[in-house]
Amino acid sequence: MRRADRLFQLVQILRNKRLVTARELAERLEVSERTIYRDIQDLSLSGVPFF
Repeated sequence: MRRADRLFQLVQILRNKRLVTARELAERLEVSERTIYRDIQDLSLSGVPFF
């Protein structure tokens, strides 16, 4: 999966659910938890409003 696709899916998941753990996100997107933390940080720094 391309990174851009993963980031888009991540935003969609976070907008649809109230509480999701990094582990759940990692399993669903088939990446490591560390990748999830990095992606969330990058999204946050770019100003994406998902919370």
